[in-house]
Amino acid sequence: MPAPSAWTGRRVVPSNQRPKTLALAIARYRIVQRIRAPTAIVLATTEERSERQFLLHQRLTPAALVEAALEPAVAEGALLLTTLAFGESFGGPYLIFALILFSLTFPGSASVSAGTGARALAMDVLTGWLVIVGLLLLIGWATQTLGSFDARVLVSWALGTPALLFVARLLMPVVLPRLMAAEGVQRVAVIAGGGDLGRKLAERIERAPFSGIRLAGFFDDRSAERLGADEAHEVLGSLSALADYAKTHRVDLIYLTLPMASQPRILNLLEELRDTTASIYFAPDIFLFDLIQARMDAIGGVPVLAVCETPFYGLSGLIKRASDIVLGAAAPALFLPLMLAIAIGIRLSSPGPVFFTQRRYGLDGREIIVYKFRTMTVLEDGGVVPQATRDDRRVTQLGAFLRKYSLDELPQFVNVLQGRMSVVGPRPHAVAHNEMYRKLIRGYMIRHKVRPGLTGLAQVRGLRGETDTLEKMQARVACDLDYLRHWSLVLDLRIVLRTVGVVLARKNAY
Repeated sequence: MPAPSAWTGRRVVPSNQRPKTLALAIARYRIVQRIRAPTAIVLATTEERSERQFLLHQRLTPAALVEAALEPAVAEGALLLTTLAFGESFGGPYLIFALILFSLTFPGSASVSAGTGARALAMDVLTGWLVIVGLLLLIGWATQTLGSFDARVLVSWALGTPALLFVARLLMPVVLPRLMAAEGVQRVAVIAGGGDLGRKLAERIERAPFSGIRLAGFFDDRSAERLGADEAHEVLGSLSALADYAKTHRVDLIYLTLPMASQPRILNLLEELRDTTASIYFAPDIFLFDLIQARMDAIGGVPVLAVCETPFYGLSGLIKRASDIVLGAAAPALFLPLMLAIAIGIRLSSPGPVFFTQRRYGLDGREIIVYKFRTMTVLEDGGVVPQATRDDRRVTQLGAFLRKYSLDELPQFVNVLQGRMSVVGPRPHAVAHNEMYRKLIRGYMIRHKVRPGLTGLAQVRGLRGETDTLEKMQARVACDLDYLRHWSLVLDLRIVLRTVGVVLARKNAY
């Protein structure tokens, strides 16, 4: 009969009866551990998560709380000072205004990655602020309460707050880490494994000053010369020395970035670390691959890892669909006279139907019918569909004008209300183009994990129009996948606002 273990209070299982897979071993380890800080499996994705989701996925560290409160604090403080400066009482409608403002800005997104330029930061602050001001104006117009406020207060506050936000976000990544270090609230971390994944994780830690983590160095059985380590990434010793170092140097976090093939070493290391008080995170090397919305789930108590999932999961899906219904219903009502005029113009200018329908791939790769105003003399929807080019002879004179300003896309709001499309998402391609590019571009079909959109991230990044080279289509697909990784309602609203400027610029529209 095996003897009971002093650490677990349970019988020790002989080595030949231990779980044969790393996943089961880690699951058992998590259940029986008694260390002060729990062990967890971290999903080390290759792209950062949406900034506004961190309260749901990260610990409420002092840095995280500051990051969450900075934007609403600056906006609320600016509102209070502006109100007092113009002799207004900060009560009644202004108090309600402040509560609505807090709901729109909390939690904030105050972090700045290392290397972020002032221009990029300014654009991020400005676009985010325009969305917030636009929503506040919409609420005020819908409730007919704009007249309750002094126009001088609102204008001064709306113009001055983004400048204050820019300065605050520019200074906080410099000031906050120093304050945290002085107060002794920074957590010390080490990384077990100095390979590609370990170095990538180290770079992410250094680029996230709001994380409150100070990286002490690496532990690896290979020499610093073999790992290509530098002074910024010091190798502190071999893996066998990690446990003693953690106990004597008050290490708070240990990240295991060893390859999955190193299962025996990982199990031995977990056994050695059982007598420490450090939180242990396992970052599997499968996350060196390109992941979409990676997350952890459980089925009947069995942990599973999602490596490719839609961002519109659960509540996010409801929010996305609700925003589509609101925008999809408002746009046709707003543009109805224009759409009637376009329909009459098409009917009178050239023979053929007013609307053009074409098969496209929608959600999960299912075929859908997309509506557009007819802009060509032909209706192509076969196995080969040539893309429109500059001075294309198939395009009618009126059609060229419609395509220049994307007015031919207006009937697709009907697709949005049908649930076949979204206002924002990857642009749908003809079925013939999908079948061609899915064989040429790795991960092409992943873009169909969401509904196609009237506009998308690729379009506002200058990738609108003809994709006459494989490289252009690859760049467009890369933007689509980037959208899937970082989706948020704020991102959708920013894309909608930027689309207006792109349409007016008429670049690559033919």
